[in-house]
Amino acid sequence: MSSRRDPRARRRLLSFIIVLVLLVAVFFYSLTTGSVKLSYIEVWQSLTGNGSALSDQLVFNLRLPRILIAFLVGAALAIAGCLLQGVMRNPLADPGVIGVSAGGGLVAIIMTIVFPALSGFVPLGAFIGAFGTALLIYLVAWDKGVSPLRVILSGVAINAFISAMTSGVMVLYSNRVQSVISWMTGTLSGKSWYHLELIWPYMLVGFVLSVFAVRSSNVLMLGDDAAKLLGYGVEKHRFFIIMLAAFLSGVAVSVAGLIGFVGLVVPHIFRLIIGNDYRYLLPLSAIGGALLVAFADTAARSWFGSIELPVGILLAMIGAPFFLILLQRGRVASNRNGSVIIRKKKRVCDS
Repeated sequence: MSSRRDPRARRRLLSFIIVLVLLVAVFFYSLTTGSVKLSYIEVWQSLTGNGSALSDQLVFNLRLPRILIAFLVGAALAIAGCLLQGVMRNPLADPGVIGVSAGGGLVAIIMTIVFPALSGFVPLGAFIGAFGTALLIYLVAWDKGVSPLRVILSGVAINAFISAMTSGVMVLYSNRVQSVISWMTGTLSGKSWYHLELIWPYMLVGFVLSVFAVRSSNVLMLGDDAAKLLGYGVEKHRFFIIMLAAFLSGVAVSVAGLIGFVGLVVPHIFRLIIGNDYRYLLPLSAIGGALLVAFADTAARSWFGSIELPVGILLAMIGAPFFLILLQRGRVASNRNGSVIIRKKKRVCDS
């Protein structure tokens, strides 16, 4: 038994070390990179209170809050995706796929371009939209209980409906659309300490609550019948996890716009490396999500000359091929518990 556990334990420890080191590296790389480049020495001097006026302005007023927001947004989206994949028993579940992010985005867009006087309440509105969408999905999928398949199918249908509503609002108010185009694609441009102060209390609550979802996620991964045999209230725990994922994705959407694929790509990568144990998968996904969004945002604002590409576009360019490779290299199937799994294709050898 110990020989079987040791390799997995080593992989977990190595994974934590690697992502933490990369997170620190991206943090300092992002502080030095931009239209005006700074040396690592200048960044360190600013962080320790000995920097010049220019470096202090760039580090503290422009880059540092944006990096911290990217960390929070990436962690929230990755945790939301990780939780949804567990409760749906489907590695392809994601806040964007089932419509939760779209619901938050619709409310945020309405508040921004239809009722601009309410723009200061966009984070709260996006959360309410995501929460309401998740609740609607749950109610539509309810039939003497909720199965993961019904939730996903209901989410896909509601996502299409919400996307149509969003397009309709943008057509009706086409003269005001310019203010939300970059937000629709997902962006961290112009984010400041003000935006960080808006979201960090909500993020903190979501991160703390996600700790209490670890055991439930592990049990629900076994299937509804096995969870009931262990004495778990399946519907109660499933409802809590779905609402928590909606809360986290709604807060992330409120400040960063419709950033996709983070909740799909990051948890799946770590699931392939360390397995399905949420005691390790959830924190690793959070760190990995923070790392991915911060790195993608740095690349989007500094690798394309004078053009700042919305981070959502760059993440979609990374995530969409990953999704296609996942489907091309694997085979979607379901096991006895009703879980959707990805099986590697078997090679057929000539005899």
